[in-house]
Amino acid sequence: MTGPGIVPVEWRGDAVAILGQRLLPHREEVLECRTVAEVAEAIRSLAVRGAPIIGVTAAYGMALAATLSTQTRPRRLLAELEEAARTLKAARPTAVNLAWAVDRMMRVATGQCCSVGSTVQRVHEAMVAEALRIEAEDREACAAIGAHGLELVPEGARVLTHCNTGMLCTAGIGTALGVIVAAHRAGRGVHVWVDETRPVLQGARLTAWELGRLGIPRTLVVDAAAGSLMARGLVDLVIVGADRIAANGDVANKIGTYPLAVLARHHGVPFYVAAPTSTVDLGTGSGAGIPIEERDPAEVLAPGGVPVAEPDTPVANPAFDVTPAELVSAIVTERGVVRPPYARTLAELVAPRGAA
Repeated sequence: MTGPGIVPVEWRGDAVAILGQRLLPHREEVLECRTVAEVAEAIRSLAVRGAPIIGVTAAYGMALAATLSTQTRPRRLLAELEEAARTLKAARPTAVNLAWAVDRMMRVATGQCCSVGSTVQRVHEAMVAEALRIEAEDREACAAIGAHGLELVPEGARVLTHCNTGMLCTAGIGTALGVIVAAHRAGRGVHVWVDETRPVLQGARLTAWELGRLGIPRTLVVDAAAGSLMARGLVDLVIVGADRIAANGDVANKIGTYPLAVLARHHGVPFYVAAPTSTVDLGTGSGAGIPIEERDPAEVLAPGGVPVAEPDTPVANPAFDVTPAELVSAIVTERGVVRPPYARTLAELVAPRGAA
């Protein structure tokens, strides 16, 4: 359990249970995914969303593939797992945690399947254990992110955040929202401006809901109000999450993040990013190399199923944008806070412990 009654994803042995985020805050419904295809669809359709918990969910999807397989030989099971990995990776291309978790699970599977004397049962057990470990690590990472980020939040801070980065999208207290939770618990007296986050309204539906359950003062605003709030001196800092951080510090996050960073720079407001090191992709040199998911036009034409435009209206619906590194004041991770030059500090941060 990550917070007051909030368990976003749970391993049930023969199923992956997901708290369906598409229906929140009006209805709490648990989806039981019993196949890899169902897990992938839950990720694709935003029933589960947020980079860290997508990674956890994908890990459980891989564990499910191993558990439900009828293969009796490890090497044949490995072929099935490779197909499951392709299915899960295709669900959403931008969030690097998904591919990171799947690849980590495949390394365990390959190691087990290729070892002398291995059995299918051992592969099953190793895959489940690794998925549980990924979830536990994310929970610990969230707590550490909150603790490190606390230094960036002054007393009485008025914090603006975008999208949802809390208990629903991690295994712990959250990334950017985890910093806010840590500040609240430390008695900093924070107040949160919650961007509604169009077009799927994750801020309005999820972040405002979470903050309310935690008793943290919050005010919901339309995305377009952010600049006016900053101009009036009502925002002390902006903190957001990330779906992928390139080697140079460019940050891919929910659409609408980039203009917030531009506004923050113009108004002299610090702009912070909070994410686990698993979100840092040193294999992608800059934001130009990050694939940007284009989503269903219906999300814009009829948000929440309510038509707002003619159905044949042409739509561009990119799910993410890229914020250049020069607009990011600092990046908060479970290993600490890093600042520019990110090409150096990020590489040092994610280097294997003990490396020269």
